[in-house]
Amino acid sequence: MIENNNKNSETVTLNIEGMTCDHCAVSIGKRFDRKKGIIAKDVLYNKKRGEFTFNPSLISKQEIIDTINSSKTYRVVGSVPENGDRKNHFDLIIIGGGSAAFSAAIKAEELGLSTLMVNAGLPFGGTCVNVGCVPSKTLIRAAETVYHATHSNFEGIKPKGVDVNFTRVIRDKKELVATLQQKKYMDVVSDFENLQLIEGWAEFVDSKTILVNGKDNYTAHKFIIATGATTNVPEIEGLKDIGYLTNVSLFDLEEKPKSITIMGAGYIGLEIAMAYNRLGVKVRMIEFTDRVLRTQTPDISEELEKNMKREGIEILPNFRAIKFERKGNDTIIHCKCPDGTTTQITEPGKIVVASGILPNTQKLGLHNIGLQLTMSGHISVNEKMETNVPNIYAVGDVTNTPAFVYTAAYEGKIAVENAFTGAGKKTDYSSLPWVVFTDPQVAGAGLDEAQAEAQNIPFEVSKLSLSDVPRALAANDTRGFIKLIRNTETDKLIGARIVAPEGGELIQQLSMAIKHGITVKELAESFYPYLTLGEGIKLAAIAFGKDVSKLSCCAS
Repeated sequence: MIENNNKNSETVTLNIEGMTCDHCAVSIGKRFDRKKGIIAKDVLYNKKRGEFTFNPSLISKQEIIDTINSSKTYRVVGSVPENGDRKNHFDLIIIGGGSAAFSAAIKAEELGLSTLMVNAGLPFGGTCVNVGCVPSKTLIRAAETVYHATHSNFEGIKPKGVDVNFTRVIRDKKELVATLQQKKYMDVVSDFENLQLIEGWAEFVDSKTILVNGKDNYTAHKFIIATGATTNVPEIEGLKDIGYLTNVSLFDLEEKPKSITIMGAGYIGLEIAMAYNRLGVKVRMIEFTDRVLRTQTPDISEELEKNMKREGIEILPNFRAIKFERKGNDTIIHCKCPDGTTTQITEPGKIVVASGILPNTQKLGLHNIGLQLTMSGHISVNEKMETNVPNIYAVGDVTNTPAFVYTAAYEGKIAVENAFTGAGKKTDYSSLPWVVFTDPQVAGAGLDEAQAEAQNIPFEVSKLSLSDVPRALAANDTRGFIKLIRNTETDKLIGARIVAPEGGELIQQLSMAIKHGITVKELAESFYPYLTLGEGIKLAAIAFGKDVSKLSCCAS
């Protein structure tokens, strides 16, 4: 803590990692023997602390910290929590309360940092547990149960249908969300000694100070912005007047709508479409570009569209909504058609907006500190999660990094390490695995062929239909394909895309292969249990040089 002893001195007590004996304490002390402004110093190995009294006009606390951190052995990991008139001062302030924020808080507690977490908007836990991953995936699984109770891949098996209690499904989802929000977030930090949680909107006054709820100032040495993102609601005439839904409000709707029109066909819209269609809701999708999941190559979009239409989902590509209006109980959507004409679409149920996400930066007062944003409005960070303001870091969906809960948590952890231990850790997303939980699922890691071409990497593609995979044939479900991309000069796997039932379960091993430079030859020559979907990876690797349709079972 820092105390004011007189006009010309302050005292700071620092937690120091890396000391293993009394000699270490002496070595740290010697670093300050000729430092101007140091009035007194006392470094104690047994307490892992150093107390420094200094003249702030000659040397700052940060210079003292930097002097210790300039050693390869010792690191300052925070100051002792402050009391008295400095009760609102912390080593670290985390703005946000989602997975990135909690990951940062856990690491900060390990380092003994006094930490404040300021959260507003969604409850603590953020998007994933409250309105994202947890509710969407449990509804997707519930919908799959309905689908398999009414559809069979085998002529000799005739399902007898299912009784869906939609309200109970939603209430069970709410109970699961509440349980995980408590167990995986609030309970995790309940016994933290150095963490304080408050609810409120934080606005930067300067680079060391935030104002919460317009009335209380809090200061810190370092800040982490982890405010996440929300649905990007487009500026379309009448949209804000019709009572539209987003995933936040849709997932809590206990009365099953007769139908929904989803604006947008990205991964959020697609997952919602398949789940609610299978739960008995008539689904239409309006997409202003030429295809669904436009971030991926056209063959993936085509495979998804084919299967979604087969299940009765209406997809309108190249349609652009230009106006919404209410007529009685219906919503009229005025659209511009692919040929340039206009048409009116009547929706008797609900409008769901799923047109991408918008980073939550609007209320942070970033103009007061000159924080740099990207063209899309995200906070610009480097591989160390540093912003252009030296003591401010940003992590998760609010930044220009991949928007996944597991990347957000990873970024929160390394931001704290980089900020307080000088670890210099960098993110590397070159082999990042990801999954879209449609059915069939879409999964990927590394580069696709378009990205490889854009980077001038010599590449070759092997694309294997699931009709060539024994497991898929035995299950009588051959929807999808496995696609591998290799560097033709090195034979190393540089990318993979999978469209398959439970295809997400395959992508981790391909991610590891990309990360560790595994060659396609090694993939082809490895052992895979027969009649697993994973064997499709072996066959796709073999297909770079052979026609797998001419091989016997298990042959290579």
